[in-house]
Amino acid sequence: MHASRRSFLARSSALALGAATLPWSLPARAADYPDKPVRLYVPYPPGAATDTLGRMAGQVYAQVMGQPFVVENRGGGGTTIGTRALATSAPDGYTIGIVDSTFTINPALLGDRQPYDAIKDFSPISLMATAPFVMVVHPSVKAADVAAFVALAKAQPGTLSFGSAGVGSAPHLAGEQLRQQAGIDVLHVPYRGGGTVFTDLLGGQVQFAFATVPTLLEHIKGGRLRALAVTTPQRISQLPDVPTFTEAGLPGVDISPLFGLVAPANVPAPIIERLSTTLAQSIQGGELKDKLAGLGFQPVGSTPAQFSQRIRDDIAKWTAVIQRGGIKAE
Repeated sequence: MHASRRSFLARSSALALGAATLPWSLPARAADYPDKPVRLYVPYPPGAATDTLGRMAGQVYAQVMGQPFVVENRGGGGTTIGTRALATSAPDGYTIGIVDSTFTINPALLGDRQPYDAIKDFSPISLMATAPFVMVVHPSVKAADVAAFVALAKAQPGTLSFGSAGVGSAPHLAGEQLRQQAGIDVLHVPYRGGGTVFTDLLGGQVQFAFATVPTLLEHIKGGRLRALAVTTPQRISQLPDVPTFTEAGLPGVDISPLFGLVAPANVPAPIIERLSTTLAQSIQGGELKDKLAGLGFQPVGSTPAQFSQRIRDDIAKWTAVIQRGGIKAE
């Protein structure tokens, strides 16, 4: 046999053997995973809600898997700096990260300026939790419910304003959903952080806002703000008397910011499955469920496929809202 022919056959046999043994070798490596510390990127500075949930996930993994999951805060760039670092990490399971709703908003908000592809460059692990939003108004607003608020806004176009932490933030898009669904003319006032929004809201400088329930619960119970509706499909336990937007006749106002774990694309499926199952079991039946609920989150603990679908659905939803509203990043 010709030497080159023998060489070709040898290489082909080796490739075939490798392909045949690959499905068996991956689970074996996954069974040993992790055998060294794992990095967990958080695309925010310490102290943010996303940082808190990332650290909670890291603690669960460390306890169950016996290796440290070291949180690295890589804030900046509207989360793109830390998220890009994750996307370009080795796909070996030793670098994972947490993302929130900004991950699904940025594709439409940033377009070609986003330095990664939110679908192609990541492997979803699990949707950890969601955070219900509530719409609140200052007591000076003469509206006891959503219908009365919409009627007031239509009677006084352009006079009611709402604050958010910035253009394209989840609270901004919640207000934009309301504006589009109800057909009202309201003014968006972007701030450089959530704290100032609530200072001005409590002072009556802006008339309404959207935020997570834990952020506003004390002010609602103290009568300093009035809750009109929550953005979840069902009412929530912390505010059982507050209706949903669906009950109020505006089912399109349905934002529930997500928090979930992702890895770079092409991490071996058995490793993704182990990470997903470990987190989901702790959320659905372990102590993490109570911790999340105690902080005002709605625990989920999804499969990778379920989280992937939620990411795709949210990207489509926010793309429609942003395009319809002509929203541009600052």
